Amino acid sequence: MAGEAVFTGKTDYEEFTGVLRETAELRNIRIAAYSLMPNHYHLLAQTPEAILSRCMRHINGVYTQRFNRLHHGDGQLFRGRYKSILVDADSYPLQLVRYIHRNPLRAGLADTLKEYAWGSHRGYLTRAKEWDWLRKEYVLSMLSRQTLGRLKAYRAFMALEDEEIILGVLEKKKRPSILGSENFVNRIKDEFFAGKAHDEIPQSRELAPGPGRIKQVACAFYGVDEGSLMASRRGVFNEPRNVAIYLTRRLRGDGLREVGGQFGMRKCSSTGSVIERMQAELARDPDIRKRVNEIRLLLTKSQEQT
Repeated sequence: MAGEAVFTGKTDYEEFTGVLRETAELRNIRIAAYSLMPNHYHLLAQTPEAILSRCMRHINGVYTQRFNRLHHGDGQLFRGRYKSILVDADSYPLQLVRYIHRNPLRAGLADTLKEYAWGSHRGYLTRAKEWDWLRKEYVLSMLSRQTLGRLKAYRAFMALEDEEIILGVLEKKKRPSILGSENFVNRIKDEFFAGKAHDEIPQSRELAPGPGRIKQVACAFYGVDEGSLMASRRGVFNEPRNVAIYLTRRLRGDGLREVGGQFGMRKCSSTGSVIERMQAELARDPDIRKRVNEIRLLLTKSQEQT
């Protein structure tokens, strides 16, 4: 999360940490690492039941209530959608834990890791029961098979600088929606392609084909040029154009204004009418339904190759 200050002092940091702990204990979310910064926070978590959105709403909502009560406010604290990255558990957990724990150092908030109290680094250094809610064993087991050697290995790993590949990915303004091996990325694309607006992957629309690709495939399928997708004549059913508009809306989940803009349409009502008509045609005409499904299959295959 990012924006204006959301932590103004020790009490705020402690309140938020308490909310994280309560959420981990009450809901099936496994928090492996976190770091609280003055105006945002970083979190590495696993949700076996795919309830990330629900947990994030709970964390942000409960903390906002407590923050407003403490500071006599009544406004929204976290603005906009949280940014999440789906991570391959077999490839990047260690690097992400180090990135999260070293974030205060990169921001100049501390000179050493042990100086910064508002993160989970300290939890990795102790076996105190107050940290039992932190799911650190999986990460530590990746450093050493022997339990006795894990703390030493963890300290050594944290002392290393972050890898350039991680910094290159996470320091960008536009971060990827998936981080992992090529096989992992392809599997996720294949699994979630049919329902791109997946609630647990807020950036999942990035997995969908772009508007340009949808136009390209539609033109190739019908044997027309892109100019014909921009032409509209009253009373004439332009199937290639209508199919491209329908699929842009259906596969990407773009708003009516966004979809219409891709096809030179100024009014949302006009775009909505095209989509409604296509839905009626799909329900009525099996031949059109077959053609649309063939185009969808072509788009799916093209996404698996990206």
